[in-house]
Order: sequence, then structure tokens, then C-alpha cells
Amino acid sequence: MGNDKPILNFEGLYGDLNSRNPAEYIFLELISTRSQTFNWVIQPHIHAHLFQLFIVNSGQVTFQESTRINTYTAPCIFLIPPTALHGLAYTPDVSGHILTISETIIEDIFQTSSTIWQSFHKVHIIHHFDEKESFQAVTELIGAIETELFEEQSERRAMLNAYFAQLFVKLHRMVRQGEEQKKDNVTMSHFRRFQKKIKEANYPKSIPEFAAELNITPIHLNRICRSVSGHSAIQLVHRYLIGEAQKYLTHTSYSISEIAYLLKFEYPNYFAKLFKKYTGLSPVEFRKKQRS
Repeated sequence: MGNDKPILNFEGLYGDLNSRNPAEYIFLELISTRSQTFNWVIQPHIHAHLFQLFIVNSGQVTFQESTRINTYTAPCIFLIPPTALHGLAYTPDVSGHILTISETIIEDIFQTSSTIWQSFHKVHIIHHFDEKESFQAVTELIGAIETELFEEQSERRAMLNAYFAQLFVKLHRMVRQGEEQKKDNVTMSHFRRFQKKIKEANYPKSIPEFAAELNITPIHLNRICRSVSGHSAIQLVHRYLIGEAQKYLTHTSYSISEIAYLLKFEYPNYFAKLFKKYTGLSPVEFRKKQRS
């Protein structure tokens, strides 16, 4: 999108240039209904006062935000808050629904201070689902909303609000679950990189130096190590060094001082003390036990 082009801004649905958004705007349509009119390409645009939910049952979607473009295969869900730039390009075999709701309706259902409301302040893309919060559960709610919208039943708005509340709570749970999984993945990535750096390090090397190489703080590194292994960062370093010392003691004839030197310990006494702390035996006792 070139800098010389103005951002498309629609008060109503995409392409409705003369539409004015009422405070009580609710619209549900098939993805194909509007998209095929535009040759399956929806240019980047914003809606100033509308939430939009794209539920994609089949096909692929190339989704563009302000700074990135990615392609997703169904099933997937796109949650777009007001003023968020978004563009979509679909494959012609796409199927699914687009639900468009005024932000005032969501405000009426959830207090703006609630965690549910706050979790929808940015674009969310959900493409991993589990049994508890399944894609099918969302599509069933969309089906119930569709039925309620197009049938003249008493207390329709109350029923719609009840469905919207269930829908957005489910989406909130999915978003939180995705964020937790992402956090877990990042944690494990840092931990694996730290383990690799322990093995490759030129000792002596401090925990702050390790942390700097991982672009995290020493406190964060310790938190990661304890959450994954139950040990602090320095304990993991010590365990690795003691493991290496055990190999030397078992398979070589190096003296205790020579092993301490090879492992970059400044003082053999400190090496011996640390070895006994972790193994319960002095280096001499350990070697003797291994060779008896």
C-alpha cells in the first residue's frame, strides 16, 4: 500500500461508501457474498466503529495488517477491532461467515474495564483449536445468531446479546490460550538456546553474560530455568560442568588440578568443593568409586 494512497475508511461494510453506521449495527453474511464481487480481494481498509469477525470454514486467506502479510488455511478466525487496518485475499473455494457488530453493542455487554473487552483491542488470528474451545463451538454459535437474526421472534435482541456474550467469551478464552502457548514456546526456545550456550561457552562466564546473549535479563533467564527444570541458571551451568568433570574422572588419568584447569575453574579447591556439593563425593572419592 503506497504512502500516496488514502486509507479506505468505511462507516458500514466494505464497499458501502454511502453507508452511515447506526449505533445498533448487526450484519451477518457469507464470506463469498461480498468477496466474489471484488474478485476475492478486499483491499486494506478500516472500520471506525465496527467489530468484525471472519469465521473461515474452508479455503485459504491471505491476511494483511499494517505491518505484515500472512496466509492461513481454514479453519481459522480473524477478530478485527474498530480502526484496525486489514485486507484479505481469498481463494475462490473459501466458505464461512463475516459477523459485523457495532462497538457499542459489545460495550453494552462487557464493561470497558473487563479483561474480555481489553483482550480485543488488537487484531487476533486464531488458527489452533482444542476440544474445550473448538472451532465447531464457534460455528454453532454463528448458526444460532443467524437463525435469531432472520426469524421474527420475541425478545430477539436479548437472545442475540446472550449469544454475543457466549461468542466473545469463547473468543477471549481462545486468544488467552494462544498467548499462553506462544509464551510457552518462547520460554522453551530460550531454555534450549541457553542449554546450547552452556555447552559451547568459553568459561569462566557469568549468568548476566549468558542472558545478554539471549537478549533477556538475568532475572528472566532464572525464571525460565526454574519453570522448565526446577533449577536456577547457575545450577544448570554447574551441573553441566560437574557432568564434564565426571567424564574426565572416569575416562582419563588427568589429575584433579588438571581437570579443574580444563574446565576453567580458577581454584582447584573451589572445583573440589562444588563437585562434592553436587555429587556428595570428592573428586578423588568419585574416581575411586568408578574404578573399584
